[in-house]
Amino acid sequence: MSVEVRLAGVADKEALVSLFHAIEVHYAREPAPTWEAVARHVEETILGCRTCEIAIAERDGRAVGLATFAVLYPAPGLGGHFHMKDLFTVAEARGQGVGQALMRFLARLAVERDCVRLDWTAETDNGAALSFYDRLGARRVAEKVYFRFDGDALAAFAGEV
Repeated sequence: MSVEVRLAGVADKEALVSLFHAIEVHYAREPAPTWEAVARHVEETILGCRTCEIAIAERDGRAVGLATFAVLYPAPGLGGHFHMKDLFTVAEARGQGVGQALMRFLARLAVERDCVRLDWTAETDNGAALSFYDRLGARRVAEKVYFRFDGDALAAFAGEV
């Protein structure tokens, strides 16, 4: 069974709702949002977004995975920095080449768009993801430090003048 990967569009709304709902359930965000809430979010926020794109993976016409990404500037040599935000496959498709197909699609797209690198992050406690990316041959970037504002700290900082 082959995996087809392509850029998602408006016609993929139902598949994206299904995948985004699966992501919320997988990461056990409490409480997981309802199907209707995810559908509303996909419709109002994600579809038509100009700052983020989605690659969708299908097997036998069924959506089995996605990757969200954006091209950021600047990067060395006036090229783009292709940044993958998330890579996800449904549970029953893991270990069947879906993630690798999505990553190869992103790599080809990065090259086509004159990007000089493809970056992403992974949680340090997600051993399966770390092993997967290591098997792909990706280099771990030890010279970078990842920073974040979130929750109350984000709101507090945003309020400062």
